[in-house]
This record gives sequence, structure tokens and C-alpha cells, in this order.
Amino acid sequence: MTDDPRQTRRLPETLDEFQQAEGHPDFRVDVERIRFSPYYSRLSAVTQVISQAGAGLAVHNRLTHSIKVAAVARAIATHLSTRTDERGRIVGELGGAHPVVVQAASAAHDLGHPPFGHLGEQTLDRLARTRFGLQEGFEGNAQTYRILTRLDEHDRPGVGLNLTAAVRAAVLKYPWRRGEGGARRGGASKFNFYAIDEQDARGALSAYPLIEPGQQTVECSIMDISDDIAYSLHDLDDFYRAGLLNPATLSAEFRTWHRELATLRASDVAALAADSRMPGSSLELLWRRLKEKDAWIADPDAFSEAVAKVKTEVIDGLVAEPFDGSLASERTLARFTSGWIARLQSSVEVHRHPHIRCGHVSLNRQAWHEVAVLKFLHERFILERPDLTVYQRGQASVLERLVDGFTAWLDDPRDARRAPRRLIDLVELSTDDYRRLRKDAPELVESRTDADLDALARGRGIIDYVASLTDAQAISLDALLAGRTERLWDAGQGL
Repeated sequence: MTDDPRQTRRLPETLDEFQQAEGHPDFRVDVERIRFSPYYSRLSAVTQVISQAGAGLAVHNRLTHSIKVAAVARAIATHLSTRTDERGRIVGELGGAHPVVVQAASAAHDLGHPPFGHLGEQTLDRLARTRFGLQEGFEGNAQTYRILTRLDEHDRPGVGLNLTAAVRAAVLKYPWRRGEGGARRGGASKFNFYAIDEQDARGALSAYPLIEPGQQTVECSIMDISDDIAYSLHDLDDFYRAGLLNPATLSAEFRTWHRELATLRASDVAALAADSRMPGSSLELLWRRLKEKDAWIADPDAFSEAVAKVKTEVIDGLVAEPFDGSLASERTLARFTSGWIARLQSSVEVHRHPHIRCGHVSLNRQAWHEVAVLKFLHERFILERPDLTVYQRGQASVLERLVDGFTAWLDDPRDARRAPRRLIDLVELSTDDYRRLRKDAPELVESRTDADLDALARGRGIIDYVASLTDAQAISLDALLAGRTERLWDAGQGL
């Protein structure tokens, strides 16, 4: 066993002979446990933003996104971990930037995403609170931590994948319970562990005594900004390939904002919101949000430069030529994406005492604005599309029917024993967790009776189960529970 607290697992263990012979350090073992996890495999069939079924196999899913986040993050960590200047000294003092830890955290960071992307996350959050009275609801980041430390198992019960403290801490982008974020990055709506998993999370963070409460570890902040970089560029890749970006519409937004900037700046937020469909208004609303939430870094000149760069390189450059599937189009897209990633990777800064909304490792001011404008393209021109909204409402209905259907099944005393074995297991795990929480921290469960506690646990178990499905499994199970399919033996395969 090592004396390094970062390499401490929840339970001691001896690496097998093969691992010892190959010289595998503990962090490398963690990477492989995550990669071999069925929760990791399922990410290949979970929507990123637009589904493969609707746009073809070229688009990213949660697995390909995670792989690319890991590549970006490992490059940043390798660079920072080998520096011998002030930046390298700060990184070392705060616990280091081990490339393999960052790689493991990047591979794991989206494990908690439910079917149908962020729409599924919002739906399960609402159902957890309204159907089951789970005040913490559902959050993808908190679900990730729960999977790693409780729901998934390697070779022994009760300790999840039994990962090192370093890797567990590195996935804690929002290291607090629901509602405790305050003014920090992500605010009150984002959090990284439920009350039933808090003790384990606090134990992982204790390996980093110089990291202030509520702050990410260095390795976590590297993963976090790499996620932003990959998300802003690889989703743009998807939308370009799928032909969803209209050059004329994009150009009108950016051109009008620049031409009518004085008028837009004189308008109040309510007026801009009322005219958000008018070209230029949405881009100005983005600036107002940045200035309000992140006045510590938001800068009008940097924002204007970012708008100009995105207009030149994305709208007037990449998108002006439609993607036609040719080798020339592939080369153009590859050069565009790799060039932006390389520049953003080289734009990182290290802070010994970062702002409350910033990590120890972050993008510099100009790059931060550019990523914000790239994300704006998705939010304004993809996520707000009526055709996507109609599709998402249907997906939300699937999840709602599943939650209600499994609840009714477990409520049926004559048939509850025939519910999916995995569902029953997850309810039992949750029951153990809530009873332990009542014993260790009764104030967090409001001293509920056994019946109340068991009802909460059942709700959490059902949410855990539905969240673990792929998009296709959710749709197939919905059809099975409604009696709308005759594909009995393969519709719910592996459940």
C-alpha cells in the first residue's frame, strides 16, 4: 500500500500478478476499471445533443465525446505536469496534474447521463422530486459519482469500483450537495453528490488539504475545461455534418449585432428577450449573461474579438461551404477542429487562488470568451429548434411512462418479485444507503419513519435504474410495458 493519500482506495487491495508484472500503477488500474464498466459501454448509445438515429452514425455520442475529452485533458495535464516554472510549482503544491488521473476522470465524467441527453436529465430531476419527494432530485454529475462509488462494482460489494481518492476527487466538478453551490461555478442547480454519497466524496477530497472547500482539484479543473473545449467544437462538428447550421441565419445574427451594437447596448434585458428572435438580440443577451454572472472575467473588447473570430473562421469560413461528405470536406473540418483545439489547449492558465467561479486551471480571458460564443451557436441555433423540441417532448414522455410503470410494478404485491433483478438490487442498495444516512446524519433525512425512508429509497432506486438505460433500451422498455411490441426476447436485452 502507498502512503500517498491520493492513491488510497476505499478498501485496501492487492493488485493481481499480471498488473504487478506490467508495472501498472493504481491510477492506470482505475482507467481500466472505468473503461471495462458496462456504464461506460452504454455511453455509445446515449445521445450527446442530437441522436445518431436522427442524423447518422457520424455524430458524437457520449462515449466518443468522453474519449475526445480524455485526449484533450491528457495533453493539458502532460504539459502542466512537466513544467518547472511558477505554474508547475503551483500545480505540484496543490496535488499535481497526473495525466492518467485526468484521463480516468475524463472517461468517467459523463457516466451519469441518462437516456436522451440533457433532456433526460431535466425530466428525471422533475420526476424524482414530484413523484418520489426526493428533494435532491436527479443530477448527472451526482449520478456519475454514485455510479463510480456505489452502483457499479468491480469484484467486491459495497465499494463501487473502489477507485483511488485522486480519481474520485477528479470527477467532482461541483463538490457540494444540491443548493450549496451559491455563487460558484454551476450555481445552486449543479452539484456532484447526493447526501447518501457525501461521506465518500468528502473522504476523497480530504486527500487534498490545500484545495479550499468548494473548489475543484487541479486534475478536476483540467477535465472540466477540456469538457468545455470538446463540447464547443465537437458538437459544432456534428451540426455542420448534419447540415443544421444555416450560414445565412448565422451571418445575420453576427452581422446585425456588430452593425447595431450601439442600439442593442442601449436596450434593457426585457426588451432584448422580447425580441430574441430578431437578429443580433440573442448575441447581445449572451453578453449580458456573461457580464452578470462572470463580471470578474467578462470583458466587452474580448467578447467583440471572440464574436469577430467566430464569424470569420466559423460562419464565413467553415460553414460557408456545406459539408458534402467528400475527402476535401473531411480535411477542411479536421484542420478547423484540430487548429482550434490546439490553440485552446495552449490558452490555459494556472491560479493559486482562483476566483470563486474559476478553477485552479482555466482558459485565459480571450479563449474563455471564444468558447462562450461557440457554445452560443449550439444554444441559439440548435437547441431552440422547434423540430428538436417536439422530438424531446416525446422522449420526456418515454421516461415519464417508464418511471410510472416501474413504480406501479413495485407497488403490485402479487408481481413485484418479477420486476427486473437489477431494479430490485438498486432499490435494496438505496434502502441500505438511506438507513445508513439516517443513522449517521439524521438531519439530512428529516427523521423519517421506516415507511417514509423506504419510499424514498424505492424512488431513488427506480431513478437509478431508468437513468442507467440507453436511448434504445428506454424506447424498447416503454413499448414492452405498454404492450406495443412483440419483440419479447430482445427488446429489453440485458436489463
